[in-house]
Amino acid sequence: MSTTNASQDEGLAALVTEGANGGRRKRARWLLVAGGLALVGLVAWGATRSVGRNAAPEYVTGKVTRGDLTVHVSATGTLQPTNEVDVGSEVSGLVETVLVDDNDRVKTGQVLARLDVSKLNDAVVNAKAALASAEARVLQAEATVKESAANLSRLRQVAELSGGKVPSKSELETGEAAAARALADEASAKAVVDQARAALSSAETNLSKASIRSPINGVVLSRKIEPGQTVAASFTAPVLFTLAEDLAEMELQVDVDEADVGQVKAGQAATFTVDAYSSRKYPAKITRVGYGSQTKDGVVSYKTILTVDNDDLSLRPGMTATAEITTVERKDVLLVPNAALRFAPAEAAETPKASGGIVGSLLPRPPGGGAKKSNGNGNGPAQKVWVFEDGKLLAIPVTAGASDGSLTEVTGSVLREGMAVVTESGGGPS
Repeated sequence: MSTTNASQDEGLAALVTEGANGGRRKRARWLLVAGGLALVGLVAWGATRSVGRNAAPEYVTGKVTRGDLTVHVSATGTLQPTNEVDVGSEVSGLVETVLVDDNDRVKTGQVLARLDVSKLNDAVVNAKAALASAEARVLQAEATVKESAANLSRLRQVAELSGGKVPSKSELETGEAAAARALADEASAKAVVDQARAALSSAETNLSKASIRSPINGVVLSRKIEPGQTVAASFTAPVLFTLAEDLAEMELQVDVDEADVGQVKAGQAATFTVDAYSSRKYPAKITRVGYGSQTKDGVVSYKTILTVDNDDLSLRPGMTATAEITTVERKDVLLVPNAALRFAPAEAAETPKASGGIVGSLLPRPPGGGAKKSNGNGNGPAQKVWVFEDGKLLAIPVTAGASDGSLTEVTGSVLREGMAVVTESGGGPS
């Protein structure tokens, strides 16, 4: 009984041992198969990268064209009349009548408004009376001069007839002094007459200035008084009307940035737009570029004046305008994209070599593959553009000229219209 049980235990142990060994063999086979598949994948991936590294790089190109180049400078400002005049009053008084309104056309000398002249008339009457009184005093002085002169003449005649015995010397001197005083009084009276005439002239001038007249031919831009208002001109002349001499000719005052002012000169042509007619471009011409600077919000600019024709009177003072000033015009020149001047190929990067192909493909490559761009100011003193031919980049020396921000004028002995120049790297090999 015991012998039988021992045999059964030995058989069971053998079966368990055989099953465990079989499971280990199966797992080993699966691991071997998985490792083989991974090895095949790595080999294929390495081959693909090797082919990619040997492939030709790709570049984006642009064409060399021939055409016209125009460079503009933008500036904003406001429209103003060529001659704007503020009309005021030099005399104080009550506004009696206002004869014009906004937008009315006026002529030189036309009466715009009148002040109450009651006090001014009184002043004229007083001045005339003062003048008459002064003139009467002149007549009195003249009579005194004649009287003193006649008296002095008699004294001298008596002295001659008496042989100098009579009159006495003191009486003769008194007569001479009286004659001299009479002449002085006459001169003083005449001076008072001149003063009285000047006062009368001032009073009459003030009376005439009670009628506010237009100093120019033009248009009333604004009216700032109403009948019944009091004008006080004691300290400063109040502005009653603002006139524009001729709205058919206006000026555009723009602020040119300090970075652009070196390109802007008198005589250059420009166009501008206003919000009221956004689709219409008005022509203009620069007449003056200011030397004095002005700073606003930390930005330095220079006031520039442009003349504007406004025959249809569509433009109005104070409108905001955006001007495009033509600073450079080139006809029939070679043009390349600005990106072509900024492009420069990357320096050759030395890739570390590994002993095994698969291991080498797994090592990280150094950065900087493909192409890199310059700082945007061209390629330095030696300007050049690049062409890609026969799998190689070739440099063509050029001289850069004016640029409108997207195209640049270039000259070069090798450069020809229609050539494809590199503007940037398309990625190259991965």
